[in-house]
Amino acid sequence: MGNLMIELNDDKTLFFFDRDLEPVLTVPSGETVRIRTKDCFSNQLTGPQDKMDDLDWDAVNPATGPIFVEGAVAGGALKVHIDNIEFDEQTCSCTGKDEGPCGDRFEDWATHYCKVQGNTLVWDERLSIPLRPMIGVIGVAPAGEPVNCGTPGTHGGNMDNTAITTGATLYFPVAVDGALFGCGDMHAAMGDGEISVSGAEVAGHATVTLTAMPELSLVNPLIENDMHLGIIVSADSLDAAADLAVQQMVDLLASRTNETEADLVMLLSLVADVEVCQLVDPQKTVRFMVPKYVLDSIGFKL
Repeated sequence: MGNLMIELNDDKTLFFFDRDLEPVLTVPSGETVRIRTKDCFSNQLTGPQDKMDDLDWDAVNPATGPIFVEGAVAGGALKVHIDNIEFDEQTCSCTGKDEGPCGDRFEDWATHYCKVQGNTLVWDERLSIPLRPMIGVIGVAPAGEPVNCGTPGTHGGNMDNTAITTGATLYFPVAVDGALFGCGDMHAAMGDGEISVSGAEVAGHATVTLTAMPELSLVNPLIENDMHLGIIVSADSLDAAADLAVQQMVDLLASRTNETEADLVMLLSLVADVEVCQLVDPQKTVRFMVPKYVLDSIGFKL
């Protein structure tokens, strides 16, 4: 990598993760890219005068990309380390009729704008919220039909996972050579569940390092941070997503250690956590997080 970091502007957008898209950038494995992203509304809402009913809904949930990563091959994995997340100064949140678990309370859309000030998000004159930076949409091209950026799946996509933050590393199953990576839909803050159907939606920059791992075969994305390794699974219901996440983690650990499945299940019941990412997208998403000290003790390695 040279002295100048590669920059990708947000005029290179995708609204579907699609194996047939032409890449807008090609990088060698191990390259770091600073990616400009629009907010989930494609920057269409600038203040209270802009109405949700006037949105171009075909331009919602854009991701910047796709990026072709040399050395990433179908059947392998793409490692994505999140080096930094930077925000613009204004965020927008929304809720409305039939959106999320409280959608039956409303007949119309509502929006709320906040300012980013230092390490806080100013809700109003009474309340400031600590920033909780995260990337909502991040992933690679799927194996089959295109998947719109509002829907999560085995390829990643709109996982809305608060653990996808600065310092985290993701591992995506690669379905097409080059992986065709993209990301967007950043949030300055969001609670697990994303109950209103939005976080503090914000434009900004994501700096990521993209590394091909052709020998690693995965079913669903993995996430790693200083303390945990987890699996991220989306399904029609939270129950189904949780069941799949637990089953696939047991499969992964059993395949890479000498532990019996029974011992693994009992151990994970003591130390691992099923955590809700989001419950408002077409597929619901959970993460199953296992402490790394436990993985080290049983000899697990990716």
